[in-house]
Amino acid sequence: LAMDGQGATSDPQLQQFIEVESQKQRFQQLVHQMTEVCWEKCMDKPGPKLDSRTEVCFVNCVERFIDTSQFILNRLEQTQRSRGSFSESMSD
Repeated sequence: LAMDGQGATSDPQLQQFIEVESQKQRFQQLVHQMTEVCWEKCMDKPGPKLDSRTEVCFVNCVERFIDTSQFILNRLEQTQRSRGSFSESMSD
């Protein structure tokens, strides 16, 4: 890999790789968080197998967690977009 003064970020493949890896890391953190939250919420006493009530609780918890995460991401994107257009109009 040749360094051309601009650093490694000028390589689009490397940028793609870094983006994919950071997405994987964010996903892992999300799964870890979700597991912790849902385990605390749903698991009364660990047994040899899940009863149906616990299973339903886990499914609902995971679905709500994903919905909430998606909502927050969408809201952040909207905020960034409106900020971006605001700062562009300020510089005109």
